[in-house]
Amino acid sequence: MEIKEFIENFADQFDETDISELKPETEFKKLDEWNSLVALSVIAMVDEEYDVTIKGNDITGATTIEDLFKIVSERM
Repeated sequence: MEIKEFIENFADQFDETDISELKPETEFKKLDEWNSLVALSVIAMVDEEYDVTIKGNDITGATTIEDLFKIVSERM
């Protein structure tokens, strides 16, 4: 899994946030569009695309997109 692919899948969970705004170091919880529904969509996307289970605590403990990427990578 490449971080570029992960960011593309992550970006698909947003309606109005352009992928150009998303980088590995992006603090995703500071995005205007971030909310609990997007968080649930990210959890579902990770399960569907990578067959990895993450929970709310994983998202709470992560700050950047790269942090989430590392969590998913470690569980693959």
